[in-house]
Amino acid sequence: MANNLRIAVIGTGRMGTDHIKRLTHRIAGADVTGVVDIDAERANTAAALAGDHAKIWDDPHAALASGEYDAFVLTTPGMLHYDVLMDALGKRLPVFCEKPLTADATTARAIVETEAGLGHRLIQVGFMRRYDSGYQRLRAFFEDGSLGTPLMLHCRHRNPDPPPNFTDALMIYDSVVHEIDGVRYFTGEEITEISVRKGRATSSANGRLSDPQQILMRTESGVLVDVEIFVNALFGYQVHTEAVFERGIVDIGNDEGAYVRSAGRWGGEVTPGFEQRFAAAFDTEFQGWVNRLRAGEAPDGPSAWDGYAAAVCCEAGVKAQEGGETIPIELGPKPMLYG
Repeated sequence: MANNLRIAVIGTGRMGTDHIKRLTHRIAGADVTGVVDIDAERANTAAALAGDHAKIWDDPHAALASGEYDAFVLTTPGMLHYDVLMDALGKRLPVFCEKPLTADATTARAIVETEAGLGHRLIQVGFMRRYDSGYQRLRAFFEDGSLGTPLMLHCRHRNPDPPPNFTDALMIYDSVVHEIDGVRYFTGEEITEISVRKGRATSSANGRLSDPQQILMRTESGVLVDVEIFVNALFGYQVHTEAVFERGIVDIGNDEGAYVRSAGRWGGEVTPGFEQRFAAAFDTEFQGWVNRLRAGEAPDGPSAWDGYAAAVCCEAGVKAQEGGETIPIELGPKPMLYG
C-alpha cells in the first residue's frame, strides 16, 4: 500500500484519545481520518486532535459500511465490542481491538470461530505489554532455555488508585488480565487453574474493595504463578515480574530512570500510570500493526484466540474470587488459524 493507512477510531475516551494522538504524531504510515462516538462534544474534541481531515460518526456500523477506511481501532467498553467485531469480520475489515476482546468468554469464542472460518486473521488485541523491551527480554530466557526449566513466576501489579466504582471483579477483568496474558506470553502455555486469596484490606479502599488480593495460577507444564494485585497502592504505578528458573532468576520492571543523589537525598521517580510506563510499548505495538497492514499482511500481534483465552481465565478468576475455591480452566479446541 503506497498511501498511508486510513484509520477510524471507534470510541474517544481515555484510550481512544491517546491512540489518536499516537497515530497522528508518532506512527508513520497512518492517518486518523475518522472518529466514532455517540458523544458529539467528545467526538469533536477527538477529531481536532487528528487535524482537519477526520470525519465524525455517531454510528460505528455506518463507518464500517462507508468504504472510507482501511482499518479500525476499537476502544469502546468491552460490552460494545462483539457487534462491531462481527460486523467488521463480515466486511473483511481489520480491527485493532483494545482488551477485552468481548465482555465474556462465550461471545469471545464466537469471534474466534467466525474469524477462523474466514481462514485469515483480521483482529489484533491490545495486550501492549508484549511489546515492552523487558517483557521481550524475559521471554527470550523461556525460549532459549539458557537458564534451564522455568519453575515459578512472581508478579506484582500496583496502581496508585482505581477509577470510581471499581469492583473486585474489575481487579481481574481490567488489571490481572494483563498478568494472565503475560503468563501465556512468557511460557507459551495455557493456564490450567486459578484461585484467589483475600486478606487484610487497605483503608484506602474505603470498604469498596478487598484490596490487595493474591491470584494463584498454574500452567500446563506446572509453572506456578502468584500475582499481587494492589489497586490503591498510592505511591505510583508499578509492574514487576520475577521468573525463577533452574539455574537463575530474572527480574523485569524494577524502577528505572534517573537515580539522583543530591542535597543529602537519593532516589528516583515512579511512573504515575500505565500510559507513561508502557508508552514505548504502545508505540511499537501500533507501528508494527500499521506496517503489517500496509504491506498487505495479516496482523501478527496478540490474536482473537489470545483475547478469548484471557476472557476464559478472567471468568474463572472471578468465580474463584467469589467462591474461594480453585477453578480449573478449559479452553476447548484451538483453531488451526492460531497455530
